[in-house]
Amino acid sequence: MAAAFSSDGEAVLRRTLDSAAAAPRGNKDEFYEVDRAAAFVRDGGFRKVALQFPDALLADAAAVAARMEEATGAEMYVLGDTTYGSCCVDEVAAEHASAGAVVHYGPACLSPCRKLPVLHVFGRQPLDVGRCAEVFRELYPERQSRVVVLSDVVYAHAMGELEKQLCHEYPNIIFSEVVCGDAPGPTLPGEVRQFGRRFHVEAAEELQDCSMFYVGAEGLALTSFMLTWNRFPFSSFDPATGHGRRETLNVNRALMRRLYLVERARDAHVVGILVGTLGVAGYLDVLQHLRQLVRRAGKRSYTLSVGKPNPAKLANFLEVDIFVLVACAQNSLLDSSDFYRPIVTPYELELACNPAREWTGNYLTDFRDLLPGACAHIELPPAVPAAEAIPDVSLITGEMRVIHLCDPLAPQPPSSTTLACRDQTRALAEISPAATFLESRSWRGLEQQLGKTAVSKAVQGRRGIAIAYEDEGREQS
Repeated sequence: MAAAFSSDGEAVLRRTLDSAAAAPRGNKDEFYEVDRAAAFVRDGGFRKVALQFPDALLADAAAVAARMEEATGAEMYVLGDTTYGSCCVDEVAAEHASAGAVVHYGPACLSPCRKLPVLHVFGRQPLDVGRCAEVFRELYPERQSRVVVLSDVVYAHAMGELEKQLCHEYPNIIFSEVVCGDAPGPTLPGEVRQFGRRFHVEAAEELQDCSMFYVGAEGLALTSFMLTWNRFPFSSFDPATGHGRRETLNVNRALMRRLYLVERARDAHVVGILVGTLGVAGYLDVLQHLRQLVRRAGKRSYTLSVGKPNPAKLANFLEVDIFVLVACAQNSLLDSSDFYRPIVTPYELELACNPAREWTGNYLTDFRDLLPGACAHIELPPAVPAAEAIPDVSLITGEMRVIHLCDPLAPQPPSSTTLACRDQTRALAEISPAATFLESRSWRGLEQQLGKTAVSKAVQGRRGIAIAYEDEGREQS
């Protein structure tokens, strides 16, 4: 953790992007699906379009933008450095450019957007379908096996060919379909929709007997699948290496780590709600839901928007006991081992603060499932007076704690009863708890010091970069 806080930034400045693995090797028009993207722009009548690229594909951004402008006659704006995760559509940056639509390139979490029309172009990564089918047969020698085939979005284009090779040998095989955004219409009986995938089983009982086969490299998508469907055995095929394996990741150990974070959330008194997305539909609703949940649990909350969280940013909020990250399903599972305070998901905070929600073995990574009207929403139970609350013992500190819900209709106490003299006019000002805590700090951030700083002429400052100014050596000598 010391390295995370004391880094001088030299590694970031000298970092080179390895785009060889993600860059197209053949026809760029085919890889970036220029014809389909151009048809999307023309059919929608868009005059300004934002093209969002991940870091690994930025080298081709200018060429693709020029090709798109030539094919459509519309203005193209390249979005390179996203505010949050690159798998999410950056609607905020697109709106800054007054874009009417977004074309998102590269891997995507497929979270539905709120405002702008979006076209996903995953990039057609090559897949050796014959080798993948061979590995599947090795992993599932029993031809009657019930297997659900999932894939990374960059290999979705090859799933049809893989299905042709395996469906005659495996009558019970089920191939998932990639669905961008919310699929129209109600969910059909036996249909499963999650993580931008959709597949159909004849009955719910059949799903319990299924195994999962994932086509793609190890990453956040596979982790989300394994945690959510933790009762199903997983196998995978890595197209980059051509090897398959039975996933031996100890999911129970990962779940125990998450349950430990739930216990930390129960002990917390101040919760920091981190805004990890501004484009996923429903994020405002879940922010309001979490604020109400924290208030009913007798805790305080602060809503923070810091972009991509890192240890140095969050270490500025010492008064916060635990953070909850509101982000897409893939970016919610943030490893907080290097952070000063733990970071949990909205579902884990619900487990900690909602007495009506119990651990059932199922894990939820999509925060929209927790909202009213969703499949996993559970209403808060009626408030219990503090004198009648059941005492509980913290499994971490061993201290006694009382878990009860406050009455939402009860009058709320004022945020502060501390009054202070504001200025020489003897006007009274109310001091909030956050301001009181700030006053106790030795460092309070940048201060204006109006009228206290002598006026001087502008002089030439240092030249160069922070790790090696041009005049640094002469000053030391």
